[in-house]
Amino acid sequence: MGRILAIDFGKKRTGIAVTDELQIIASGLTTVNTDDLIPFLKEYISKNQVELFLVGKPKQMNNRDSESEALIVPFLKKLKNQIPQIPLLRIDERFTSKMAFQTMIDGGLNKKQRRNKALVDEISATIILQSYLYNK
Repeated sequence: MGRILAIDFGKKRTGIAVTDELQIIASGLTTVNTDDLIPFLKEYISKNQVELFLVGKPKQMNNRDSESEALIVPFLKKLKNQIPQIPLLRIDERFTSKMAFQTMIDGGLNKKQRRNKALVDEISATIILQSYLYNK
């Protein structure tokens, strides 16, 4: 069984989380500059067996796609073209940034640490992945 890799895509930064090989535990992996995302993913899958890419789908409260979806679609086409052997699944990512911020508060991080947007992105990817694992 391979890992599931979750992507919280952003215009500047992208949070990444992965499961263990048994797909039981979701863990934050890193945050990468979005321009470096495809090379990072290629490098990662060269060293780790990845079974699925899970990509957040930003939605508005009325269930319509958010404006950032327009940035994600070209990335998805590029990802499918560059790494066609790994299937891709979209999952609703509403409220993950707020949940990530609350997780940071609950974890005792101070204000300066909570301003770390890269950490918020990584935690958001982890929440997306954990949500998928919980509902699968």
